[in-house]
Amino acid sequence: MRKVQLSYDFAPRRHDGWVRNPLVDLLHAVQEQGSISSAARVLDLSYRHVWGELRRWESQLGHPLILWEKGQRARLAPFGQKLLWAERQAQARLAPQIEALHADLERAFAVAFDDTAQVLTLFASHDDGLSLLRGFAVAQGRLHLDVRFCGSVDAIAALNAGRCTLAGFHASQQPGLGSITQRTYQPLLQTGRHKLIGFAERSQGLMVAAGNPLRLAALADVVRRCARFVNRPAGSGTRLLCDELLAREGLAPQQLAGYGRDEPSHAAVAQAVASGSADAGLGIEAAARARGLDFVPLLQERYFLVCLKEALEEAPIAALRTLLQGQAWQRELSLLAGYTPWRSGEVLSLKAQLPWWDLPPKKKR
Repeated sequence: MRKVQLSYDFAPRRHDGWVRNPLVDLLHAVQEQGSISSAARVLDLSYRHVWGELRRWESQLGHPLILWEKGQRARLAPFGQKLLWAERQAQARLAPQIEALHADLERAFAVAFDDTAQVLTLFASHDDGLSLLRGFAVAQGRLHLDVRFCGSVDAIAALNAGRCTLAGFHASQQPGLGSITQRTYQPLLQTGRHKLIGFAERSQGLMVAAGNPLRLAALADVVRRCARFVNRPAGSGTRLLCDELLAREGLAPQQLAGYGRDEPSHAAVAQAVASGSADAGLGIEAAARARGLDFVPLLQERYFLVCLKEALEEAPIAALRTLLQGQAWQRELSLLAGYTPWRSGEVLSLKAQLPWWDLPPKKKR
Protein backbone atom coordinates (compact mmCIF):
# COMPACT_ATOMS: atom_id res chain seq x y z
CA MET A 1 0.00 0.00 0.00
CA ARG A 2 1.35 3.41 -0.99
CA LYS A 3 1.95 5.96 1.79
CA VAL A 4 0.34 9.40 1.52
CA GLN A 5 1.99 12.52 2.94
CA LEU A 6 0.35 15.92 3.46
CA SER A 7 1.97 19.35 3.30
CA TYR A 8 0.84 22.97 3.18
CA ASP A 9 1.99 26.15 1.50
CA PHE A 10 1.59 29.91 1.98
CA ALA A 11 -0.27 30.76 -1.23
CA PRO A 12 -3.66 31.99 -2.47
CA ARG A 13 -6.34 29.39 -1.83
CA ARG A 14 -7.53 27.35 -4.80
CA HIS A 15 -11.20 26.54 -5.32
CA ASP A 16 -10.83 23.25 -7.24
CA GLY A 17 -9.87 21.05 -4.32
CA TRP A 18 -8.76 21.01 -0.69
CA VAL A 19 -5.50 19.08 -0.99
CA ARG A 20 -3.52 19.27 -4.21
CA ASN A 21 -1.27 16.62 -5.75
CA PRO A 22 0.89 17.34 -8.81
CA LEU A 23 0.30 13.91 -10.37
CA VAL A 24 -3.47 14.22 -10.02
CA ASP A 25 -3.29 17.70 -11.58
CA LEU A 26 -1.34 16.25 -14.52
CA LEU A 27 -3.80 13.38 -15.03
CA HIS A 28 -6.79 15.66 -14.82
CA ALA A 29 -5.29 18.07 -17.36
CA VAL A 30 -4.48 15.24 -19.80
CA GLN A 31 -8.00 13.82 -19.44
CA GLU A 32 -9.62 17.22 -20.01
CA GLN A 33 -7.31 18.41 -22.84
CA GLY A 34 -6.71 15.17 -24.72
CA SER A 35 -3.00 15.77 -25.35
CA ILE A 36 0.25 16.19 -23.45
CA SER A 37 1.01 19.51 -25.17
CA SER A 38 -2.41 21.01 -24.37
CA ALA A 39 -2.19 19.79 -20.78
CA ALA A 40 1.23 21.43 -20.48
CA ARG A 41 -0.14 24.76 -21.76
CA VAL A 42 -3.05 24.71 -19.29
CA LEU A 43 -0.67 23.98 -16.42
CA ASP A 44 1.87 26.55 -17.67
CA LEU A 45 4.55 23.87 -17.89
CA SER A 46 6.77 22.67 -20.70
CA TYR A 47 5.86 19.61 -22.78
CA ARG A 48 9.14 18.01 -21.82
CA HIS A 49 8.47 18.51 -18.09
CA VAL A 50 4.96 17.01 -18.26
CA TRP A 51 6.09 14.08 -20.40
CA GLY A 52 9.04 13.42 -18.07
CA GLU A 53 6.92 13.63 -14.93
CA LEU A 54 4.34 11.19 -16.26
CA ARG A 55 7.09 8.73 -17.18
CA ARG A 56 8.71 9.17 -13.77
CA TRP A 57 5.43 8.53 -11.97
CA GLU A 58 4.76 5.43 -14.09
CA SER A 59 8.15 4.05 -13.10
CA GLN A 60 7.67 4.94 -9.44
CA LEU A 61 4.14 3.55 -9.14
CA GLY A 62 4.77 0.50 -11.32
CA HIS A 63 1.63 1.03 -13.41
CA PRO A 64 0.95 2.73 -16.76
CA LEU A 65 -0.83 6.07 -16.40
CA ILE A 66 -1.25 7.10 -20.06
CA LEU A 67 -2.03 5.06 -23.18
CA TRP A 68 0.87 6.14 -25.40
CA GLU A 69 -0.58 5.55 -28.89
CA LYS A 70 1.13 7.49 -31.66
CA GLY A 71 -1.21 9.74 -33.61
CA GLN A 72 -4.08 9.26 -31.12
CA ARG A 73 -5.50 11.54 -28.43
CA ALA A 74 -3.78 11.02 -25.10
CA ARG A 75 -5.98 8.86 -22.90
CA LEU A 76 -5.63 7.77 -19.31
CA ALA A 77 -4.83 4.13 -18.76
CA PRO A 78 -7.24 2.21 -16.48
CA PHE A 79 -4.90 2.77 -13.51
CA GLY A 80 -4.80 6.52 -14.20
CA GLN A 81 -8.59 6.62 -14.34
CA LYS A 82 -8.80 4.77 -11.04
CA LEU A 83 -6.39 7.23 -9.42
CA LEU A 84 -8.60 10.16 -10.43
CA TRP A 85 -11.71 8.34 -9.21
CA ALA A 86 -10.07 7.51 -5.87
CA GLU A 87 -8.94 11.12 -5.43
CA ARG A 88 -12.47 12.45 -6.06
CA GLN A 89 -13.88 9.94 -3.58
CA ALA A 90 -11.36 10.93 -0.91
CA GLN A 91 -11.84 14.69 -1.48
CA ALA A 92 -15.62 14.36 -1.17
CA ARG A 93 -15.53 12.08 1.87
CA LEU A 94 -12.91 14.07 3.78
CA ALA A 95 -14.05 17.59 2.84
CA PRO A 96 -15.30 18.60 6.34
CA GLN A 97 -12.16 17.32 8.08
CA ILE A 98 -9.85 18.98 5.56
CA GLU A 99 -11.81 22.24 5.82
CA ALA A 100 -11.28 22.06 9.59
CA LEU A 101 -7.55 21.44 9.08
CA HIS A 102 -7.33 24.48 6.80
CA ALA A 103 -9.15 26.52 9.44
CA ASP A 104 -6.76 25.39 12.18
CA LEU A 105 -3.69 26.34 10.15
CA GLU A 106 -5.09 29.66 8.95
CA ARG A 107 -6.24 30.59 12.44
CA ALA A 108 -2.75 30.02 13.84
CA PHE A 109 -1.00 31.97 11.12
CA ALA A 110 -3.60 34.76 11.04
CA VAL A 111 -2.53 35.71 14.55
CA ALA A 112 1.14 35.52 13.57
CA PHE A 113 0.86 37.62 10.41
CA ASP A 114 -1.84 40.15 11.28
CA ASP A 115 -2.31 41.70 14.70
CA THR A 116 -5.67 43.16 13.64
CA ALA A 117 -7.14 39.85 12.47
CA GLN A 118 -10.39 38.74 14.07
CA VAL A 119 -11.05 35.03 14.47
CA LEU A 120 -14.52 33.61 14.97
CA THR A 121 -14.88 29.94 15.90
CA LEU A 122 -17.95 28.38 14.31
CA PHE A 123 -19.18 24.81 14.78
CA ALA A 124 -21.84 24.08 12.18
CA SER A 125 -23.81 21.54 10.24
CA HIS A 126 -22.09 20.99 6.91
CA ASP A 127 -23.08 23.71 4.45
CA ASP A 128 -21.67 24.88 1.11
CA GLY A 129 -22.80 28.43 1.88
CA LEU A 130 -20.59 28.57 4.97
CA SER A 131 -17.62 27.25 2.99
CA LEU A 132 -18.21 30.06 0.51
CA LEU A 133 -18.60 32.60 3.33
CA ARG A 134 -15.30 31.53 4.87
CA GLY A 135 -13.31 32.50 1.79
CA PHE A 136 -15.42 35.59 1.16
CA ALA A 137 -14.88 36.90 4.70
CA VAL A 138 -11.11 36.64 4.42
CA ALA A 139 -11.11 38.28 0.99
CA GLN A 140 -13.25 41.19 2.19
CA GLY A 141 -11.35 42.02 5.35
CA ARG A 142 -9.63 40.53 8.37
CA LEU A 143 -12.35 38.21 9.63
CA HIS A 144 -11.25 34.58 9.78
CA LEU A 145 -13.96 31.97 10.28
CA ASP A 146 -12.62 28.94 12.12
CA VAL A 147 -15.26 26.55 10.77
CA ARG A 148 -15.60 23.07 12.25
CA PHE A 149 -18.23 21.02 10.42
CA CYS A 150 -20.20 18.57 12.55
CA GLY A 151 -23.85 17.69 13.11
CA SER A 152 -26.37 20.40 14.00
CA VAL A 153 -26.95 18.86 17.43
CA ASP A 154 -23.22 18.59 18.12
CA ALA A 155 -22.70 22.19 16.95
CA ILE A 156 -25.23 23.63 19.42
CA ALA A 157 -23.90 21.37 22.16
CA ALA A 158 -20.39 22.73 21.47
CA LEU A 159 -21.73 26.28 21.77
CA ASN A 160 -23.39 25.48 25.09
CA ALA A 161 -20.16 23.88 26.36
CA GLY A 162 -18.12 26.98 25.46
CA ARG A 163 -16.10 25.28 22.70
CA CYS A 164 -17.15 27.79 20.03
CA THR A 165 -18.59 31.30 19.76
CA LEU A 166 -21.15 30.58 17.05
CA ALA A 167 -23.08 27.50 15.91
CA GLY A 168 -24.94 26.72 12.70
CA PHE A 169 -28.02 24.52 12.36
CA HIS A 170 -30.91 24.13 9.96
CA ALA A 171 -34.57 23.21 10.24
CA SER A 172 -37.58 22.91 7.96
CA GLN A 173 -39.87 25.90 8.10
CA GLN A 174 -42.89 24.11 9.53
CA PRO A 175 -41.77 20.98 11.38
CA GLY A 176 -44.87 21.07 13.56
CA LEU A 177 -45.69 20.60 17.21
CA GLY A 178 -44.49 17.26 18.53
CA SER A 179 -42.13 16.81 15.60
CA ILE A 180 -38.73 15.17 15.80
CA THR A 181 -37.24 18.59 15.08
CA GLN A 182 -38.94 20.11 18.12
CA ARG A 183 -37.97 17.26 20.41
CA THR A 184 -34.33 17.51 19.30
CA TYR A 185 -33.68 21.26 19.30
CA GLN A 186 -35.92 22.50 22.09
CA PRO A 187 -33.79 21.18 24.98
CA LEU A 188 -30.66 22.75 23.47
CA LEU A 189 -31.86 26.35 22.99
CA GLN A 190 -33.14 28.79 25.61
CA THR A 191 -34.82 32.15 25.21
CA GLY A 192 -32.84 34.82 27.02
CA ARG A 193 -29.64 32.80 26.65
CA HIS A 194 -29.38 32.22 22.90
CA LYS A 195 -29.71 34.62 19.97
CA LEU A 196 -30.52 33.54 16.42
CA ILE A 197 -28.89 35.21 13.40
CA GLY A 198 -30.41 34.78 9.95
CA PHE A 199 -28.23 33.23 7.27
CA ALA A 200 -29.97 31.58 4.30
CA GLU A 201 -32.78 29.50 2.89
CA ARG A 202 -31.67 26.44 0.99
CA SER A 203 -33.30 23.62 -0.92
CA GLN A 204 -33.08 20.07 0.41
CA GLY A 205 -34.10 17.06 -1.62
CA LEU A 206 -33.09 13.80 -3.23
CA MET A 207 -29.79 13.65 -5.10
CA VAL A 208 -30.20 11.10 -7.89
CA ALA A 209 -28.35 10.04 -11.03
CA ALA A 210 -28.66 12.24 -14.12
CA GLY A 211 -32.05 11.73 -15.73
CA ASN A 212 -33.50 10.32 -12.49
CA PRO A 213 -33.71 6.80 -13.98
CA LEU A 214 -35.75 5.38 -11.07
CA ARG A 215 -38.23 8.30 -11.23
CA LEU A 216 -37.87 9.05 -7.53
CA ALA A 217 -40.00 11.93 -6.25
CA ALA A 218 -40.15 11.25 -2.49
CA LEU A 219 -38.73 8.97 0.19
CA ALA A 220 -41.79 6.77 -0.30
CA ASP A 221 -40.58 6.11 -3.86
CA VAL A 222 -37.12 5.20 -2.54
CA VAL A 223 -38.78 2.61 -0.29
CA ARG A 224 -41.23 1.37 -2.92
CA ARG A 225 -38.57 0.87 -5.59
CA CYS A 226 -36.02 -0.63 -3.15
CA ALA A 227 -33.53 2.03 -4.20
CA ARG A 228 -30.15 2.08 -2.46
CA PHE A 229 -30.10 5.05 -0.09
CA VAL A 230 -27.16 6.79 1.57
CA ASN A 231 -27.78 8.76 4.76
CA ARG A 232 -26.06 11.39 6.90
CA PRO A 233 -24.73 10.56 10.41
CA ALA A 234 -26.90 10.61 13.53
CA GLY A 235 -26.88 14.10 15.04
CA SER A 236 -26.70 15.87 11.69
CA GLY A 237 -29.51 18.19 10.66
CA THR A 238 -30.07 16.27 7.42
CA ARG A 239 -30.39 12.95 9.27
CA LEU A 240 -32.94 14.69 11.48
CA LEU A 241 -34.74 15.90 8.35
CA CYS A 242 -34.72 12.35 6.94
CA ASP A 243 -36.37 11.07 10.13
CA GLU A 244 -38.88 13.93 9.94
CA LEU A 245 -39.83 13.13 6.34
CA LEU A 246 -40.12 9.40 7.07
CA ALA A 247 -42.42 10.14 10.00
CA ARG A 248 -44.60 12.42 7.87
CA GLU A 249 -44.99 9.69 5.26
CA GLY A 250 -45.69 7.01 7.86
CA LEU A 251 -42.53 5.08 7.07
CA ALA A 252 -40.14 3.35 9.46
CA PRO A 253 -36.37 3.87 9.10
CA GLN A 254 -35.78 0.16 8.54
CA GLN A 255 -37.90 0.33 5.38
CA LEU A 256 -35.24 2.54 3.77
CA ALA A 257 -32.53 0.36 2.21
CA GLY A 258 -29.31 2.01 3.33
CA TYR A 259 -30.71 4.04 6.24
CA GLY A 260 -27.76 2.85 8.35
CA ARG A 261 -25.14 3.74 5.74
CA ASP A 262 -23.94 7.30 6.30
CA GLU A 263 -21.51 9.79 4.80
CA PRO A 264 -20.03 12.83 6.61
CA SER A 265 -21.09 15.59 4.20
CA HIS A 266 -23.47 16.54 1.39
CA ALA A 267 -20.53 16.28 -1.02
CA ALA A 268 -19.75 12.74 0.11
CA VAL A 269 -23.40 11.69 -0.31
CA ALA A 270 -23.42 13.20 -3.79
CA GLN A 271 -20.20 11.38 -4.66
CA ALA A 272 -21.69 8.08 -3.51
CA VAL A 273 -24.59 8.59 -5.92
CA ALA A 274 -22.30 9.84 -8.71
CA SER A 275 -20.06 6.77 -8.35
CA GLY A 276 -23.05 4.42 -8.64
CA SER A 277 -22.70 2.91 -5.16
CA ALA A 278 -26.07 4.44 -4.14
CA ASP A 279 -29.22 5.40 -6.04
CA ALA A 280 -30.28 8.34 -3.89
CA GLY A 281 -29.34 10.45 -0.91
CA LEU A 282 -30.82 13.41 0.90
CA GLY A 283 -28.88 16.64 0.59
CA ILE A 284 -28.59 20.15 -0.78
CA GLU A 285 -29.01 21.13 -4.42
CA ALA A 286 -25.56 22.74 -4.66
CA ALA A 287 -23.81 19.43 -3.89
CA ALA A 288 -25.92 17.58 -6.47
CA ARG A 289 -25.33 20.12 -9.24
CA ALA A 290 -21.59 20.23 -8.54
CA ARG A 291 -21.37 16.51 -9.42
CA GLY A 292 -23.68 16.45 -12.41
CA LEU A 293 -26.57 14.81 -10.57
CA ASP A 294 -30.29 15.50 -10.85
CA PHE A 295 -31.98 17.03 -7.85
CA VAL A 296 -35.54 16.41 -6.67
CA PRO A 297 -36.52 19.26 -4.30
CA LEU A 298 -38.52 18.16 -1.27
CA LEU A 299 -38.60 21.29 0.87
CA GLN A 300 -37.08 24.66 1.66
CA GLU A 301 -35.36 24.99 5.00
CA ARG A 302 -33.75 27.81 6.90
CA TYR A 303 -30.16 27.78 8.04
CA PHE A 304 -29.59 29.68 11.29
CA LEU A 305 -26.53 30.87 13.14
CA VAL A 306 -26.83 31.02 16.92
CA CYS A 307 -24.69 32.53 19.66
CA LEU A 308 -24.99 33.22 23.37
CA LYS A 309 -26.60 36.57 24.18
CA GLU A 310 -23.45 38.02 25.78
CA ALA A 311 -21.40 37.34 22.62
CA LEU A 312 -23.78 39.12 20.24
CA GLU A 313 -22.03 42.50 20.36
CA GLU A 314 -18.47 41.16 20.43
CA ALA A 315 -16.34 42.50 17.58
CA PRO A 316 -16.06 39.28 15.50
CA ILE A 317 -19.83 38.60 15.52
CA ALA A 318 -20.60 42.27 14.85
CA ALA A 319 -18.20 42.15 11.88
CA LEU A 320 -19.82 38.96 10.59
CA ARG A 321 -23.32 40.42 10.85
CA THR A 322 -22.24 43.49 8.89
CA LEU A 323 -20.72 41.25 6.22
CA LEU A 324 -23.86 39.10 5.97
CA GLN A 325 -26.09 42.16 5.53
CA GLY A 326 -23.97 43.50 2.66
CA GLN A 327 -25.19 43.29 -0.93
CA ALA A 328 -21.84 41.86 -2.11
CA TRP A 329 -22.20 38.77 0.06
CA GLN A 330 -25.87 38.29 -0.73
CA ARG A 331 -25.15 38.44 -4.48
CA GLU A 332 -22.37 35.88 -3.99
CA LEU A 333 -24.63 33.48 -2.06
CA SER A 334 -27.42 33.81 -4.63
CA LEU A 335 -25.11 32.29 -7.25
CA LEU A 336 -24.95 29.03 -5.27
CA ALA A 337 -27.53 26.55 -6.56
CA GLY A 338 -30.51 26.19 -4.22
CA TYR A 339 -29.53 29.09 -1.93
CA THR A 340 -31.33 32.35 -1.21
CA PRO A 341 -30.15 34.96 1.31
CA TRP A 342 -32.69 35.13 4.09
CA ARG A 343 -32.59 37.91 6.71
CA SER A 344 -28.84 37.55 6.58
CA GLY A 345 -27.12 39.02 9.63
CA GLU A 346 -30.37 40.00 11.37
CA VAL A 347 -30.91 39.10 15.02
CA LEU A 348 -34.07 36.98 15.20
CA SER A 349 -36.46 35.84 17.89
CA LEU A 350 -36.41 32.17 18.87
CA LYS A 351 -40.15 32.22 19.43
CA ALA A 352 -40.91 33.93 16.13
CA GLN A 353 -38.69 31.72 13.97
CA LEU A 354 -39.32 28.45 15.83
CA PRO A 355 -43.06 28.77 16.48
CA TRP A 356 -43.20 25.55 18.47
CA TRP A 357 -40.54 26.91 20.79
CA ASP A 358 -42.50 27.67 23.95
CA LEU A 359 -44.88 24.73 23.60
CA PRO A 360 -44.18 21.51 25.52
CA PRO A 361 -42.93 18.76 23.23
CA LYS A 362 -45.16 15.72 22.85
CA LYS A 363 -43.74 12.54 24.28
CA LYS A 364 -42.79 9.70 21.99
CA ARG A 365 -45.43 7.02 21.80
